[in-house]
Amino acid sequence: MKEFEYGHDNAVAPTQRMLASLVNVSPVLASGVASGLGMPVPAALPKAIERAPLPEVQRSDALSLMALPGECGIRTRQIAILVADGVHGASIATLHSALLAAGAVAHFIGPRVGKFIADGDAEIEANKSLENSPSVLFDALVLPDGANGIETLARDGHTMEYVKDQFRHGKTILALGASRKLLAMAGIAPSPGGDAGLIFAESAQAADVAPAFIAGIAAHRHPSRDSDPPKI
Repeated sequence: MKEFEYGHDNAVAPTQRMLASLVNVSPVLASGVASGLGMPVPAALPKAIERAPLPEVQRSDALSLMALPGECGIRTRQIAILVADGVHGASIATLHSALLAAGAVAHFIGPRVGKFIADGDAEIEANKSLENSPSVLFDALVLPDGANGIETLARDGHTMEYVKDQFRHGKTILALGASRKLLAMAGIAPSPGGDAGLIFAESAQAADVAPAFIAGIAAHRHPSRDSDPPKI
């Protein structure tokens, strides 16, 4: 992650100058970035002034995002609920209601826009599709239960993009029942140390698991998944 921006410059000289400048800030950081770029650590750039002025402020909580977190909760957060013919309708309807009550904006997203028939012949209207509303637009993801629906979603390549991107970006994922298969296909398994943003539940537990899912969304991102290179 450290070398992400530097690595987008196709010319070597500007990258070397930026690394040389970074040596003045932190030799340790410069060494790590250079290693990620496959480059040697250059000599430090000459300083603009030899004696830098002493900082007037050593620490300020007023400048900390942690000290000033702003509004908590999930109001206005965009949630994707994947659907297809044969999914378990009652559980995702329960979660949809819980999310709306918490102020979130929940969308049913299918392989196409339009009506789908859930188990028990219940109708679900998908207002967005996997193709026209990519994962990056959403703050969290619900994967439905229902073997037939999961088989349909598993055959659609967009589904894997959804799952992998949500996981890579540290967003909260709730997998109901049979949808564990989709996570397994994406190479995602429960973390040995625990991951508050990766939640598993059976369909019958939808109402009970809703508060944990909402709390995970409120945390915004789950940086414990970050790795270099990424695991998924």
